[in-house]
Amino acid sequence: MMEAFDTDRGGAGCLRGMVGQSPRFLAALKLIARIAHYDAPVLIEGETGTGKELAARGIHDGSRRRAKPFVAVNCGAIPESLIENELFGHSRGAFTDAGIAVPGLLRLAHQGSLFLDEIDALPARGQVALLRFLQDGHYRPLGAQHAESADVRIIVASNRRLKTLVGEHSFRADLLFRLHVLSLEMPALRDRPGDPWLLAHHFLDEFAQRYGSIAGEARRSIDSHAHAWFDAYAWPGNVRELENLIHRVFLLSDGPELTLPAPDVPALGGPELLQDAAGDTPQSYAAARTQALDVFHRRYLDALLRRTQGNVTQAARLAGKERRALGKLLQKYHIDPSRFRM
Repeated sequence: MMEAFDTDRGGAGCLRGMVGQSPRFLAALKLIARIAHYDAPVLIEGETGTGKELAARGIHDGSRRRAKPFVAVNCGAIPESLIENELFGHSRGAFTDAGIAVPGLLRLAHQGSLFLDEIDALPARGQVALLRFLQDGHYRPLGAQHAESADVRIIVASNRRLKTLVGEHSFRADLLFRLHVLSLEMPALRDRPGDPWLLAHHFLDEFAQRYGSIAGEARRSIDSHAHAWFDAYAWPGNVRELENLIHRVFLLSDGPELTLPAPDVPALGGPELLQDAAGDTPQSYAAARTQALDVFHRRYLDALLRRTQGNVTQAARLAGKERRALGKLLQKYHIDPSRFRM
């Protein structure tokens, strides 16, 4: 279902594109609504594909700044040498070929919100520049004689724990303190039981609207046999993975019913999940789900360590998890990384 929230200070904001009804998801929506009221920096953390930018837009749309610009930028896409120019802009003649003054992101987002995605990728030079602005709201465009000010709400997101990066000396502690005024954790899709099935139908409707008039097809549905594994599958790519799966199957499947799972996203287990060890008594849903998740974790961790040749740090980075958390999973399933080292 599509959730929306009303603000208490006039107007209403809609969490566009955010679909679900699981407890953790609904708790995140309530926190987004609460955060939107308070004009302070926000740190959004969560795995890749969990909807951090949608959450940032929801915070903006629910705030008093909703009628002003929402400017989004991926920090990982900005070369270190251009960080200050991107953030602050430059005046005419600031450097060769600077024939006109160009505003930076802060000026473009004036009175609105600036969303800095992948803030963990911001190089040291950019961290210093952002910290300086957060301290007093002033900045100096490159080549300008005087400082300028901007009324901007800063919202940042990271799929890596900034506290961990501070401990690794790759992120400034003082910048984290400035950013970590309000915080939000976007839950992984595997922690949202029931939501994958809802999202699958939401995306199916979206793609039907996008392609239906062209294809001239009747309304399509999802193979009901796929329902059993939607919650069992761990969705390492989260909502983005699910969306891409439905998109791909929608385009490639024949007939009114979409056959799932797609070949490259295997379901875990099969009919045997419905039976106990003796093979004659039906398992409960909870037991079958636990068994399926165990199978997934073992397969995923095995493939991950094969790819990194037993390098746990690299494996954690690829998986989007903290190294300690990945280490606990390896211990839980009795997987020895040394077995994969060449």
